[in-house]
Amino acid sequence: MTGNLHPISQYLRQTIKIFVDLGFDIFEGPEVDNEWYNFDSLNVPADHPARDVQDTFWLTNGNLLRTQTSNCQVRYAETRKPPIKAIFPGQIYRNEATDFKHETNIFQMEGLFIDKGVKVGHLFGTLKEFFQKIYGDDVEIRFRPSYFPFTEPSFEVDVKYNGKWLELLGCGMVHPKVLENMKIDPEIYSGFAFGLGIDRLVMLKYGIDDIRWLRSGDLRFLKQKQIKGVK
Repeated sequence: MTGNLHPISQYLRQTIKIFVDLGFDIFEGPEVDNEWYNFDSLNVPADHPARDVQDTFWLTNGNLLRTQTSNCQVRYAETRKPPIKAIFPGQIYRNEATDFKHETNIFQMEGLFIDKGVKVGHLFGTLKEFFQKIYGDDVEIRFRPSYFPFTEPSFEVDVKYNGKWLELLGCGMVHPKVLENMKIDPEIYSGFAFGLGIDRLVMLKYGIDDIRWLRSGDLRFLKQKQIKGVK
């Protein structure tokens, strides 16, 4: 880590620059949002089991603290025409117990690309180029089939670190229902989306072994003093 910036700020700036160089725009949506943009428009209705792993903080007026920067997807795309190519960085919130790898609020960056003829290969190529720019050309990554209600097909992406595979993000092709909610015809257009957990990527890049250090406010950590887990 260099300079006076917090490691998350440093990483965000580096990450944003990579995607801007790849032609992505930047859009920052609201952290307090409604149920439609955070869940329903993403093919996650009230009775969907995917909501169980995204327990969030609800406000008395029915709004909520967003659980994912995916809340920007439909909000951004419904007022634009393809091609759409944007990233959505920002904080998200989850109502869960904290430990060395979980926090109630973390940074995330969503990516979205919609156009005619977009295929899985475009998704894989984009993410591969990103990880090579962050971790070097010899970085090892793999894609595993997974499930997310807002993408079909869906994948988990792992990066090899210290001989072990670490799960770093989820991605996939935008679900036709989500495209319809964007007012985009899924018979004409297709696209991909991905969600990067910035805190976990920062921990991997800088060798931090406890996510709680990132919000500890400990000046020894921020000044790179001898603290366990910071290299």
